[in-house]
Amino acid sequence: MRALRFDNRFVRELPGDPEAENHVRPVHGACYSRVQPTPVRSPTLLAWSREVAQILGLDEADVRSAEFARVFGGNALLPGMAPYAACYGGHQFGNWAGQLGDGRAITLGESINARGERWELQLKGAGPTPYSRHADGRAVLRSSLREFLCSEAMHHLGVPTTRALSLVATGEQVVRDMLYDGNPRPEPGAVVCRVAPSFIRFGNFEIFASRGEEALLERLIDFTIARDFPALAAEPAPAARRIRWFEEVCRRTAVLVAHWMRVGFVHGVMNTDNMSILGLTIDYGPYGWVDDFDPDWTPNTTDAGGRRYRFGNQPYIAHWNLWQLANAIHPVVREEAPLERALAAYADIHDAEYRRMMQAKLGLAQWRTGEGDDDGALARLHKLLAAGEVDMTIFFRRLADVDPAVPSLLPFDEAFYDPARRAAVETELLGWLRDHGARVLADGLPAAERRAVMLGANPLYVPRNYLAQQAIDAAENGDSSELETLLEVLRRPYDEQPGRERFAARRPDWARNRPGCSMLSCSS
Repeated sequence: MRALRFDNRFVRELPGDPEAENHVRPVHGACYSRVQPTPVRSPTLLAWSREVAQILGLDEADVRSAEFARVFGGNALLPGMAPYAACYGGHQFGNWAGQLGDGRAITLGESINARGERWELQLKGAGPTPYSRHADGRAVLRSSLREFLCSEAMHHLGVPTTRALSLVATGEQVVRDMLYDGNPRPEPGAVVCRVAPSFIRFGNFEIFASRGEEALLERLIDFTIARDFPALAAEPAPAARRIRWFEEVCRRTAVLVAHWMRVGFVHGVMNTDNMSILGLTIDYGPYGWVDDFDPDWTPNTTDAGGRRYRFGNQPYIAHWNLWQLANAIHPVVREEAPLERALAAYADIHDAEYRRMMQAKLGLAQWRTGEGDDDGALARLHKLLAAGEVDMTIFFRRLADVDPAVPSLLPFDEAFYDPARRAAVETELLGWLRDHGARVLADGLPAAERRAVMLGANPLYVPRNYLAQQAIDAAENGDSSELETLLEVLRRPYDEQPGRERFAARRPDWARNRPGCSMLSCSS
């Protein structure tokens, strides 16, 4: 793996924890703590992303080597790696949680590829760090597989995301109480290698603001701009530069969440420590995919009561999280008005991006406002989809098959979960299709062009929870072929793939209430 060349700016340019011992403690005045991954019994490669390997300059021989499994299972380091765990805080479920940090994530280093791109390589599940609190720093196979799979699936869906290089089994058992019901059990352990230009998140800035460490906060902001937002670094005035940076963070976050709403993704735990400063989907924990359309659905058992992070609330939570970031950086920006303008711009950008994406999903040439606007038509459709328990992905994909001149419900036969609820909305839904058909015909967009736009915005294949669970069940029994097949399908989510129709099917009845297929916990 000689292709991996490291230039570790984060540890080189920012202050680290002076204490070298790896024990849980408050860490002050430092952006990170140096820590070594804890070796595992038998690191074995289960899966890898050929696209991410190619980005890093690795070929299949590199990945299939015994050295690769040792390095990305946490048993060895390559020359130039400088492993560390980052210090950060965060608001969890709306409350300030204090110091959090990388409790089981260890960054190996920043790799510079042949194109000069910087990619941070981070192991999740590689052992305890000073930020592990009462945990063991490990991760189980089910959660690691889900993160590996969804990271890559989201990329192919066109959603900004961190990536995943590899999934390595540890050969060890990890004890977890999956449903927090007092029934812990041993599960197979695994380590996933996450890859991103940066894993800095909102909480990295919040921790220093909460402690009044303004000099360090200032230093981290300027470092982040210089390394990760170089186009903004030329602005000579520090306050103006930091404001422009915050505006860009707001813009990227707005676009990200609009994409989540487009494809039906629910993050599940949108705490501020799980929000990427680059506007990437980060920290795939108890995420879920909307099957039957329900704006109030959350996949996270911890969130089942308040549903703070439910599907339809995600745009508002992202806005709230940005407010917390604005509060954190205010001591070094020292101006309220420009931060408030950036926050207002977030809402405008999100709404514009969301309408642009909905326009494509519905096959419209333009989004109509005013009397009889498309916002109202979309809200009406969403109400019908929820009332009729209609599969979101199948409905929007099959909408391209509807003849706008003679609308019919036949293309949606596979989209309904409950015959009685279908019967209750059929008349109104057919009425909506007739109105939409007239709207489409008045638009004048050529049929072939309209269909191409719709198929490009509405995926056929998404990583539904039950599909991931089937791959987990097989992998726990030593069979990774289901994961490999599913990953291959999700590489082309917008393309018809003959023979793979089962991956586009609605959630089966057996998965309606099964853990891992309906609700998930943060236990991983």
